[in-house]
Formats: sequence, C-alpha cells, structure tokens
Amino acid sequence: MSDFVQSLERGLAVIRAFDADHPEMTLSDVARVTGLTRAAARRFLLTLVDLGYMRTDGRLFTLRPKVLELGYSYLSSLGLPDVAQPHLEKLAAEVHESCSVSVLDGSDIVYVARVPTKRIMNVMIEIGTRFPAHATSMGRVMLAAQENLDDFLATTPLTALTDRTITDPVELKSELSRVRAQGWSMVDGELEHGLRSIAAPIRNKGKVIAAVNISTHVSRPIESVHDDLVPPLLATAEAISADLNLS
Repeated sequence: MSDFVQSLERGLAVIRAFDADHPEMTLSDVARVTGLTRAAARRFLLTLVDLGYMRTDGRLFTLRPKVLELGYSYLSSLGLPDVAQPHLEKLAAEVHESCSVSVLDGSDIVYVARVPTKRIMNVMIEIGTRFPAHATSMGRVMLAAQENLDDFLATTPLTALTDRTITDPVELKSELSRVRAQGWSMVDGELEHGLRSIAAPIRNKGKVIAAVNISTHVSRPIESVHDDLVPPLLATAEAISADLNLS
C-alpha cells in the first residue's frame, strides 16, 4: 500500500506498548514489546518526549497526560460519551450496579463511558479498556446487528476466556440470532467467572452504533436480572438513542 506510513504505525505502537501493567518501561522493554530495534525505539521515544507525550528520567519512560488528547479527539467527534453519561449516572443510581457504554472496534469492544459502583471484576475497567466482543454482552448486541457477521465469524478467533465462553462459530451465530430477536443480551461467566452482564443496543438514525450494559455478580438471581435490571436497561438504551437522534 503506497499511502501507508510505516513510521506512524511504529510511533503508535510505541504509545500502545504502555498500559496498566507496563506504566514504566526502559528502552530495551519498548524495543522488545514493539519488535523495533533499540535504535528505532530510541528515536521514537525521544521524539515523543520532545512532543510532550512522554517523559523520561534517563532510564525509564512513561506516558504524559497529553497523550489523552489523541483519544479525546475521537470521543469529542463521536458525541456519544457526553450524551450517554447522564443517562448512565441515572441508571447506576437506580439499579445500584456498574453501567457502561462501548463501541465496536474490529473484534473488540472499547469502553467510551462508564459509571462504576462497585468492583466485581479482577480487571480494572477504564475508558479505553478493550475486551473481545464475542465474550461480552455489549459485543454481542453490536455483533448481532452486523451485516458482515459471517465474515467476522470466519476470520475472528473465538478465544476462550473462561470455560463458559462460546468458542464455536455456529453456536455463537445461533446466540446472536436470539439476541437480535429479543433485543438484548446476557452473558454469564464467559468474560470472567462470577460476572453476569446484560446489554442493549444504542441506535443513531436506526443504525446500531454502540451498546449500554449493566454488570452484576452471579449471586444476583436470574429472576431479579429479568425483572429489575432489563426494563431500566432497555429504557436507558432508548433514551440515549433518542438524544443522539436529536443531536
């Protein structure tokens, strides 16, 4: 591809190398994680330092808050987080559970808005956190609306995250058909043991562009999920969709 700028790809790879598990890295660490030579990694790191996206004490490199501008540009253009946030806050206050909104990015969901109430997962969820779409309730309501679903199932590895994760494409396609018919999804222990979540689609001009969910512990009875969580979830999805259509 003649228009592909490989140096930009490598620079972004350096930024993505830093995460919650690797907030600080040496030059050698970055070279190893990205697959770059030490010389190339050094050039990219020092350029990012000069641009204000990174800092160094001479040995360790860390990201600076300015890097948030890169993601904020997308969130600002999307408009969804600002519209969804007050609805999420209202929903979380009503059901006393953590609530989130995500969008689909390839085979992953990416969190763009969230109101946590209590931590029930081992993984800390923040804006920008990614999970495989096939193992999440939000991912499934968005996948259920995809026109190229067969291509997704044919090309995406359905990795098992727990012993309950659906990894068979035929079984997942059947589940997505059920999700599409009922208008919401429930995933029970497929992303992480002990976690049960439900999600509904968010639409803009009739097209599914995101999803909203409620996460709870498996100790909450299924009857309570159906009776106490699903109705406010669906109402919230409709309210966010209505506001998006007006914006």
